[in-house]
Amino acid sequence: MKEFNQYFDHTVLKPEATAADVIKLCDEAKEYGFYAVCVNSSYVPLASELLEGTDVKIAAVIGFPLGACSVDVKAFETEWACSEGAEEIDMVIHIGALKEELYDYVRQDIATVVAVAEEHGAIVKVILETCLLTDEEIVKACELSREAGAAFVKTSTGFSKEGATPHHVALMKKTVDRDLQVKASGGIRDLKKTMEMIEAGADRIGASASVEILKESMK
Repeated sequence: MKEFNQYFDHTVLKPEATAADVIKLCDEAKEYGFYAVCVNSSYVPLASELLEGTDVKIAAVIGFPLGACSVDVKAFETEWACSEGAEEIDMVIHIGALKEELYDYVRQDIATVVAVAEEHGAIVKVILETCLLTDEEIVKACELSREAGAAFVKTSTGFSKEGATPHHVALMKKTVDRDLQVKASGGIRDLKKTMEMIEAGADRIGASASVEILKESMK
């Protein structure tokens, strides 16, 4: 079983985040040994500089937080982020297209980002925004993510009506089985909720409260 700190993508994505916030994030990730930091793509160069020579990976969000930009825009942002040091890409699915059952478009949207990321040795996590989807749509989104070559499906941006729930994590895990991993994110601020997500099947936790959660686990 992996160490508890290795579950965390230590995250700062709020629109008012400054370089000082990203510096603090990276310092904490190094101190506590988190798996990765997750930042908006513009902060990837700074994070890359700060984390050089460490084991902490850099995840960049793409098409964030709505997912409704064009495939070409997502591909360009992915290429830029990876060239600047991102090793993981957390892309937002085109939610409207999924709801319209434009499955070929959704699959191609994901596959395009996956192909660009793979050129740089990076992996892709697909953010579904589960609070906006039915269970049937979540299952379909997981299937399309698998077909498109993603490494993870992820619950939420943290910017919509609700974040991760154990029900949605369990449903995603059941759908992807061992083919993909599951990242729970959005509204995970304490140890109790973190453990609920892990017990439901989450392989990774996205949280801005990672330090507080880890300290709580040590009490």
